[in-house]
Amino acid sequence: MLQRGDKKLINAWAFYDWANSVYSLVISTAVFPIYYATVTESFESYNAVTEKIQFLGSQWNPTTLYNYTIAFFMLVVAFISPILSGVADYTGNKLKFLKFFCLLGSLSIMGLYFFKDESSLWIGLVLTITSGIGFWGSIVFYNAYLPEVAHPEQQDQVSAKGFIYGYIGSILLLILCLVLIEGHELFGLTKGVATRISFVIVGIWWLGFAQITYRRLPNNVYNHKPDKDYLWKGFKELKIVFKDLINYPQLRTFLISFFFFSVGVQTIIYMAGIFGSKELNLPTTNLIGAILLVQIVAVLGAYIFSNVSKKFGNLTALKITIIIWGLVCFTAFLLDKDQELVEWYFYGLGGLIGLVLGAIQSLSRSTYSKLLPETEDHATYFSFYDVTEKIAIVLGMIVFGALNAITGSMQWSVLFLAIFFLVSFIILNFIKKTKYVQ
Repeated sequence: MLQRGDKKLINAWAFYDWANSVYSLVISTAVFPIYYATVTESFESYNAVTEKIQFLGSQWNPTTLYNYTIAFFMLVVAFISPILSGVADYTGNKLKFLKFFCLLGSLSIMGLYFFKDESSLWIGLVLTITSGIGFWGSIVFYNAYLPEVAHPEQQDQVSAKGFIYGYIGSILLLILCLVLIEGHELFGLTKGVATRISFVIVGIWWLGFAQITYRRLPNNVYNHKPDKDYLWKGFKELKIVFKDLINYPQLRTFLISFFFFSVGVQTIIYMAGIFGSKELNLPTTNLIGAILLVQIVAVLGAYIFSNVSKKFGNLTALKITIIIWGLVCFTAFLLDKDQELVEWYFYGLGGLIGLVLGAIQSLSRSTYSKLLPETEDHATYFSFYDVTEKIAIVLGMIVFGALNAITGSMQWSVLFLAIFFLVSFIILNFIKKTKYVQ
């Protein structure tokens, strides 16, 4: 078994980002949200005046329905992941849980091929839920491996490496999907069918490349020998960690700050494509081009801020990224579809997001890891980290969807997100520096 700090182990762990990040880019951000918006506008029940569709006997704004669907699966993940993580730590079976959620997510994405019209909307929404549970469920156990594959002094760079791998892999696959979608006539396909085939490709990519990670990651590092009542013992494990969180003020304060900036970050990630499509009336090519720019710049951003963190400390680097995220909210609020060259402003906004997207995700993961006490319960501790993020997304989706329904404009929703970044920045200032977190 490879030892912690081994380069081969670190690379294998980071490669799961290469495998799963295609979900974040193609399904969460770029292709599927735009496809969803386009398909729902073609429904017979779609009312162009009220911008609502018929679903389950009620009138829905398609964007709000999508927001609430995401909020629902985030709640499911938030509920089950601490329980499963407690069981995983007690039994030592993080790898089995990682494989299960990866399989659930990848197969669900492939199933999105069958979402094509109003009669199959339920398929699209159900598989959005199950693919989201699969992705975010697997991330809980993937993140929990970080302190087991890298020493504390390595974790900023290792976490950044994972995100860099993820951005490069997802960029390559997005380009492949764009060639298929935009050149659909060359392949004898309609644009809709080409888009749906791209979902199948994403699922195959995720499941296929995950096998590389599985071959290297250790299982049951601490040689746990569980009793038969492992479910009950998993609950006890969860209770112990929860009490520990209360007794570690640094960790608790960081999680609170993490919660508030995650509301903003994750909501922007999920809604960027729909915002550009519905609010700014940008064509699909411009939207995906801007999202592709985000990913390219994010590679550079993750690298730059890992070095900023190395020189000035995690906390300073995080504060800088939070300030820039606040600027993103104000810039998006000022954009208007009637502005000249609005597409170029949107590209500029994408570049700004890219600069801090990989940075804030990478830094928050490594900072949390370095704040952990000496423990064998990594999955359980990271489940609280991931639950915090999921609850943040639930709040962000509800706030965004509700404000959009009330005001009829997503711009006010985006502006409101700046408040969450401000609160996060203030709370982050109460964290004291430690040996590894400066």
